[in-house]
Amino acid sequence: MDFPQIRGLIEDDFKATDACILEHLSSDVVLINQVGHYIVGSGGKRLRPMIVLLAARALGYQGTQHVDLAAIVEFIHTATLLHDDVVDESEQRRSRDTVNAVWGNAASVLVGDFLYSRSFEMMVTVGSMPVMEVLSHATNRIAEGEVLQLLNCHDPDTDETRYREVILRKTATLFEAGARLGAIVAGGDTGVERALAAYGQHLGMAFQMIDDALDYGSSGVDIGKNIGDDLAEGKPTLPLIRAIGQCPAETAELLRDVIRTGGTERIEEVLAAIESTDAIAYTARLAAAEAEKAKKALDLIPASTYRDALAALADFSVDRSF
Repeated sequence: MDFPQIRGLIEDDFKATDACILEHLSSDVVLINQVGHYIVGSGGKRLRPMIVLLAARALGYQGTQHVDLAAIVEFIHTATLLHDDVVDESEQRRSRDTVNAVWGNAASVLVGDFLYSRSFEMMVTVGSMPVMEVLSHATNRIAEGEVLQLLNCHDPDTDETRYREVILRKTATLFEAGARLGAIVAGGDTGVERALAAYGQHLGMAFQMIDDALDYGSSGVDIGKNIGDDLAEGKPTLPLIRAIGQCPAETAELLRDVIRTGGTERIEEVLAAIESTDAIAYTARLAAAEAEKAKKALDLIPASTYRDALAALADFSVDRSF
């Protein structure tokens, strides 16, 4: 099952989620509408809401609240992106100018705040304390991950353990929350909820590892951002961490110095250093191991095409070029 087939399986749910997103983006403040529609029009894989929809359907859910939850998850994700782009001073995302590049940092931060607050308004409407607990905890963990990443920036001593802790909180947390929400809305028991939460967490870890590998091993057109963006921001992601541990001392010091200073002036030397090691293959192996754990967690979920689609998403997370 490829990605378009997975999307096709929940096409009606996806259309309903898009409609829900557009409805709740509406505001009488013109700038919010402008920025909101710009973000929606920028595309993206919508992987996180997809997980909510598939998880609920995999447990036989026939209602409509999973659509609201999928939209909430997408709002939270989009809010984090708006804030990230300001912190990282990014100018491109999904092959388009970022909101902060078009409207400025203040607009990006404030519209991100609007999306966060709107998502919590929507949570109240859902009227489920377990949903509130999952999402409030997730937003807190994501913020912690952002701060941890900030502490790691320009620090060449960042190791794999510290890296994994950042992506666990910053990325995998929302994947985990989305899968758990699908179980909650469908009335799954505690074991099923934990299984889907584990699925989402491992999927999120795999997805972020591949994202970090693509920053050094793909084209900007493929992944919708500039190659070396992580390097420019002084982020010691897994490929760099691995390469430092595998390179000769002189080359390792070059990589450590680039992390300290940031920038892409020495990008060719960095790419050559990474290519001289197994850094990309190593990152891909760890991502594949996380994807396998995600698929294993689905053993408790009843067999269905929706469960197959969840497993296929785990494969997609590592076998992709964008």
